[in-house]
Amino acid sequence: MSSDPTIGQDGTVPAELSHAGAVVDKAIEYMLGQELPPLAIASALLGGSLALLARTMDEGAMLRMLDNASRSVRAGELRPAPQANGAPEVPEAQESGRGA
Repeated sequence: MSSDPTIGQDGTVPAELSHAGAVVDKAIEYMLGQELPPLAIASALLGGSLALLARTMDEGAMLRMLDNASRSVRAGELRPAPQANGAPEVPEAQESGRGA
């Protein structure tokens, strides 16, 4: 059995997590459509996520989750995928000069 609570016993993503992720993706899409800067969107989502975690789990569990996220960043797991020409993908809002 996996120790990762985001992965089911069969290695799939639980339906609740998939649904929540789809809702967040739609919210991000909406905010980008409203021409909000990506940094403002990400900061608001992170702040809201941390507030929710603080209400639902102890500090040790929060720190373990944040450590896991930090390791993912350091390992390069969250880098933008390169485009076919080898350049990193740039969000549409940044291409038009509206982004951070």
